[in-house]
This record gives sequence, C-alpha cells and structure tokens, in this order.
Amino acid sequence: MRTIQCDVVVVGAGPGGSMAAKYCAEGGLDTILIEKKAEIGAPLRCAEGVSKSWLDEVGIKADPTWIRADMKGAIIKSPQGTSFQLDESKAGAEVGYVLERHLFDKALAKDAAEAGAKIMMRTSCIGIIREEGKIVGIKAKSLGEEIEIRAKCVVAADGYECQVARWAGIDTNLKLSDIDSCIQYRMCNIDVAPDYCEFVIGSVAPGGYVWVFPKGNGVANVGIGVAGQLCTKGADAKYYLDKFIAEDPRFEKGQILEIMGGFVSTCPGLDCAVDDNIILVGDAARIIDPITGGGICHACRTGMYAGKVLTECAKTGDFSKKALMAYEKMWRDRMEDKLFRNFMAKEKLATLDDETIDQLIKMISTADLKNVTVYNLLKAVKEKFPQVVEGFEDLI
Repeated sequence: MRTIQCDVVVVGAGPGGSMAAKYCAEGGLDTILIEKKAEIGAPLRCAEGVSKSWLDEVGIKADPTWIRADMKGAIIKSPQGTSFQLDESKAGAEVGYVLERHLFDKALAKDAAEAGAKIMMRTSCIGIIREEGKIVGIKAKSLGEEIEIRAKCVVAADGYECQVARWAGIDTNLKLSDIDSCIQYRMCNIDVAPDYCEFVIGSVAPGGYVWVFPKGNGVANVGIGVAGQLCTKGADAKYYLDKFIAEDPRFEKGQILEIMGGFVSTCPGLDCAVDDNIILVGDAARIIDPITGGGICHACRTGMYAGKVLTECAKTGDFSKKALMAYEKMWRDRMEDKLFRNFMAKEKLATLDDETIDQLIKMISTADLKNVTVYNLLKAVKEKFPQVVEGFEDLI
C-alpha cells in the first residue's frame, strides 16, 4: 500500500478544513488537504448567507467573485404577518452577503494551496491508523486506490457527519432536539425584496425558521429548518416549505432550479474538540450557531485557531491532547458564551406559540435599539418577556 508522510492531514476541504490547511502551511508544516468530492464546494449544502463582521478577523478579503448579493438588511416575520425590518444603520456588520458558496470554498482552498498545502481530490478518509494506541494518520481511498497518509496530527473537518471523530473514539452523538431537518429550493420567477434577507419564525417552521435569501434577478434560496423533536409527518421540512410557498403569492409563478437537503446540528459544541493527535473544527466539532444554524464563520475561525495551535505544537513536537487544549481555550474564549446563550434561546423559541412570537416581534420593532444583534434583541426581550430568557438571564 502506498504511504504518504506529512506533518498534518486535514480531512475535508470546506471552509474549516481549508482555513486549517492554510494556517498550518503558513506555519511551515507539511500539510495535506483531502477532499472526497470531485469539486470543492459542490454539491451545495448551504443557505449561503453570511455576515460581514468576521471576515477581517480570519484574514479573508471580500471578493466580488464569490459575492452574489450585498444585503442592505434583514426582515423578521411572524406567521401572522407582523414584521421587523432592520438595515445596515442598525445591524452594521451583522448584515452581510449572499454567497456563491462553491466559489467561496474554492477561493479558500486556493489560499491554502498558495500557502503550500497539497490538495488531493476524490480522496476520502476510510479509517484512522493507530500504532500502540496512538493516532498516526488515516487510511484513505484516492481515485480508487487505497493509501495511508501518516501524519503527526489529523484535523477532522468533515462536517456534520464527522466520521473521523467517531473513528477516533470521540462521541459526537446528538439529541433529536439538537438536530434540524432542512430543505432548500433555489427558485426563479419570484417577487421578493432583492436586498433583504427574510426570516419567518413560528408554526410555519416548528422549532426553526423559513429563510429567503435573494440572489438577484428574481432568484433566491428559499429554505426551512424544522427541529428534529417536532418532526411528526415524515418529510416534515418539505411539507412545511411547500405549504409556506403555496400560501405566499410572491411565489405563485416560481420554479425550482435546484433542491438540496440535509441536517444541521444546533447544540453549542462538543464537550471537547481535541484528543491526542486529533483536532476537530467547524461542524465536525458541532461548533455552529444553534439559533441560526449558521456555521461558515465558526468553521473559518476554528480552522484558523487549529492551524495556529498546530504550528506551535510543531515547534515542540508535542501533539498530545494536553498540548492541543490551547485550541479549546481559543475557540471557547471567543465563542462559547454566545453559542450557549443562543442555544438556550433556541430551546425557548421552540416552545413559544404564534401569538407570543407575534407580540415579541411587535415589541422588538418598537424598541429603541441602536445596534441590532441577537444579544441586544435578547436584552430587549428580557425586559418585556422575562419568561422567554428564564434560565440564562445571567448571559444577557
């Protein structure tokens, strides 16, 4: 069997994997990035919406190549039609872009390659290699050939499925209440606001929300997430999305160009995302915003943190769990409180009826909020509806 040697092997060329590979390579590590698919970023499994606030933080320069639409703001709606519109003057950098995600992912992989990482396409991880109980690399199948990639550390960036973590003995199991079932249509011939993302919460999407992310010229991503524990009809996500579209006259002439579906984790991260000689980033570590299901920025941050920590570990040759705990500290210091707060808000939101949600949106629309963030929205809710934030008031 052919064997390849390197310092770090990264499994998965999504945003988290490419960022980890880039920062490892920039740090002088011999880095291999493997991707099981024939094309980075495709097929699409993403609503493609991101905020602008974090791009500079991780060293990504906004590029018109992968920006499909620049949003002026967002609209939040209740099933009863009450809406709250916010624009960039209040939301600032929280307002963002709708991407061409496959081009975004390719751009990040290109950055990794330019930093010195080696990319292997159509190469899937099929197992972990251990010697004397220690992880020393992965087994892979590359264009049909079984190979071994020996490495000092493995970066698991294989997304929601997180097979690599499970093979390494890390528990990534989720409760049904921490899974959203999602489906999205890319639609044309629809009449939606071209520069406002739209979110509809309540019984139209039990435990989740409907989103409409415009991509210009009457095209938009129209999708839904439904909380796993509230699924009772089998293909619930499709049922609720089709119902929403059928009842909204803006979609009367709409046609579906693309269908995608999948699952999103909505827990606030694993108890620990490292072990000896392995580090988990992004969705593989369940580091994703529980209230929105958004994971691109979290994947990019954690990938960057992983690359920086591994660069330091390489200086001493120590890739033990103890040495990798510096990564745990970095992502938790930056994101843990917000993720847990949003997790608690997600749990409460799933219990509210449409009338309460309608009252909440009316209250928010009249509140004097100079800067609209999830945190500031929850502060406003706390004053008028303290029962909604019961149990996590100290985080607000």
